[in-house]
Amino acid sequence: MIRLSVRLASVVALAALSLPVFEAVAQQQVPPAPAQEPSAPAPAAAPAFPKPDPANFTAASPTKDVINAFLQTSWGYDESRIWQVQAILKTSVEGVSKVVVFVGDKSGKQKPAALQFFSLPDGKHIIAGEDVIPFGEHPYAEYRAQLQQRADGPYRGSATKELELVEFADFQCPHCKEAQANMDKLLVDFPKARIVFENYPLPQHPAAAGAAAYGVCVAKQGGSNAFFTFAAAVFEGQDGLATTDGATLTLNSAVTKAGQDPAKIAACASTPATIAAVDASVKLAKDININQTPTLVVNGRQVPANGSYDTIKQIIEYQIKLDGIAR
Repeated sequence: MIRLSVRLASVVALAALSLPVFEAVAQQQVPPAPAQEPSAPAPAAAPAFPKPDPANFTAASPTKDVINAFLQTSWGYDESRIWQVQAILKTSVEGVSKVVVFVGDKSGKQKPAALQFFSLPDGKHIIAGEDVIPFGEHPYAEYRAQLQQRADGPYRGSATKELELVEFADFQCPHCKEAQANMDKLLVDFPKARIVFENYPLPQHPAAAGAAAYGVCVAKQGGSNAFFTFAAAVFEGQDGLATTDGATLTLNSAVTKAGQDPAKIAACASTPATIAAVDASVKLAKDININQTPTLVVNGRQVPANGSYDTIKQIIEYQIKLDGIAR
């Protein structure tokens, strides 16, 4: 996975909370609970978490109900996962509480882990690892609203935004290329979804920003259908982006396949307006705390777009249920 930051582990464990491969890495990197707090037991069958000690609940906020609602929203798609709030502790900072949660699975196949995070005074955010992420009973609502307002890239599927799947991708990212098979399946399995493409060119990929600019212009001049034809061709010929000459040939070929004029698209791609459009997409990604490509955002909820398709589908179906969307 190509990453912009190593901060992702804790964020995935407590916010995206999506695919098992990410979850395992995150749990390994979560700081251990302090000595005075109980240790998670070794798995047998389903883990029997120790009874919480009332002495470890010294903070009034957040409440256990709010924490459980947050975790249910984040983890509820996985019916095998179980957890227990073990501590809600005051800290030396007014309004900041430390929360400790034991996590396991019903089968006992995964070793239980102790996760911890710090809740902030606003009640809407937590600090997990080095990052600040949304918290509460509806943690994805704010990001969902931002995307509904600002994710204006080319799209497939529904014109409505009730179920909005926003893909943030880099044309030179190999994992983004892998993710396209998942995106095509989602279009078939969720015909009522609006599936949006947003550019997130990474600085370590020299041709990515130029490819993104070409894509903006293809969409502007030929519409969404032309863009997705262009995008498929660029991903297919991704190896050609490795050199300057190869990138030019690859992009021009993709433009032609999309029924557009390479000269006109090249001229458009160099304009300040086009560059600003790419920058706006990158800013949107950063504003909703996206740290990697490819990321799929499901009504505000982030999942890795190149993960297990069955798990991604399961998460989307669960989010549909949470948001009360008619199927």
